[in-house]
Amino acid sequence: MALNHDEAPVLDALARYHKADELGFSPPGHKQGRGADPRARAVLGDAVYLGDVLFTGGLDDRLSRSRVLERAQELMADAVHAEHTFFSTCGSSLSVKAAMLSVASPHRSLLVGRDAHKSVVAGLILSGVRPVWVEPSWDSERHLAHAPSAGAFDKAFAQHPEADGALVTSPTPYGTAADLRGIAEACHRRGKPLIVDEAWGAHLPFHDALPSWAMDAGADVCVTSIHKMGSGLEQGSVFHLQGDLVDPAELASRADLLGTTSPNVLLYAGMDAWRRQMVQHGHDLLDQALKLVGRTRAAIEEIDGIHVNDMDDFCGPGLAAGFDPLPVIMDIEALRTTGYRAADWLREHHHLDMHLFDHRRISAQFTHADDDRSATRLLTALRDLADHAEELRDAPSVDVPSPEELRMEQACVPRDAYFEHHTDVPTHRAEGRIAAEMITPYPPGIPAVLPGERLTEPVLRYLTTGVAAGMNLPDAADKELSTIRVVSES
Repeated sequence: MALNHDEAPVLDALARYHKADELGFSPPGHKQGRGADPRARAVLGDAVYLGDVLFTGGLDDRLSRSRVLERAQELMADAVHAEHTFFSTCGSSLSVKAAMLSVASPHRSLLVGRDAHKSVVAGLILSGVRPVWVEPSWDSERHLAHAPSAGAFDKAFAQHPEADGALVTSPTPYGTAADLRGIAEACHRRGKPLIVDEAWGAHLPFHDALPSWAMDAGADVCVTSIHKMGSGLEQGSVFHLQGDLVDPAELASRADLLGTTSPNVLLYAGMDAWRRQMVQHGHDLLDQALKLVGRTRAAIEEIDGIHVNDMDDFCGPGLAAGFDPLPVIMDIEALRTTGYRAADWLREHHHLDMHLFDHRRISAQFTHADDDRSATRLLTALRDLADHAEELRDAPSVDVPSPEELRMEQACVPRDAYFEHHTDVPTHRAEGRIAAEMITPYPPGIPAVLPGERLTEPVLRYLTTGVAAGMNLPDAADKELSTIRVVSES
């Protein structure tokens, strides 16, 4: 039976709630904003408080007999060609952990691309799953990692046939996509499931000019952030399931184990509304976005000192299999400054916040929400940046290792190292010690150091020079990296 995508079950239920003048003697304690600080209401608006309703025993009855959330999830699954969909209000960081725990168990193995987000590593720490790292496709010229190839996963399975499945990140924050069909085939030949961390790919199912999305490419579980490339609210995430290699009841149970018992209806409503928007208008909205970003990319390319990375840069043998043009990755190496310094300058002088920044790049993430006005403002700021580049050329340089130097030995599993007795040692004396913490340049959030890895001088030099240049390491115990947390030798 065809589903009615004109419906938005969560939004519709919220409208009924207000129309019925429901009165809750239950959380949340602000009671539809009546108890909220007027100064907060002045900034946040009454709509935030009016939409913040207890879900079970509020928006739906105590037994959820209206099936509000269930119907919203069914509509989302139908919209993107999945068999099952689950909503999460804890971001894709939770969703990917639930997916991992559904495929692998403590002390079991899982193939994982080493370009995984820190949330994946957190999942390894919590679960005790043993990672078998699969090397990314390295672009040594641009010092950039793309997703591992299908051949790399096939080889890893041949060497580790005991692995329970595989996890790959696609698209990456840099807009490059993996060969998901090839990786899925490598998994399914062995009867193993594939998890895709597709946090940056919420828009992919809705336009055929974009890379194939995970469900269409044969993945078993896919995790998507609605707030990144969609128009949901921050923390809104969905995970999709198809096939018979992962039990939907088990996936739901793992999500329940990790998730909150107090989900925010605003996040559910944002996901519900976005699904309806995309089904009804998504192709046209993305068509406009792709045309706009095409014009903008061409205009940026004309600015002296800024090169916009495109498919020719990122795709080809040994590199990425696909390309999403909406993340506009700009190489500013010719300006002879760093992405950190450029991002700070753009925020200070033009009030623009860049999506990504590293030792030689800045990125502007476009979505269907952008228009000529926002694109023009970006172009004006970038031209001004190029005109003032000479003022930014005293930025400290970052000593970036080669791909071979960047990879360290996994001396023990992340969980064991993280929970082992540890000590903080001066960074200049940490070479050879086993890391007891995760150290992640952010953005994009791909750890340079994992618990259990044996620290090497090139990686330590990369991080210390990075911090001096403006790199942000939010998860390090010592943000300035004068010390590093390592496993106690005793």
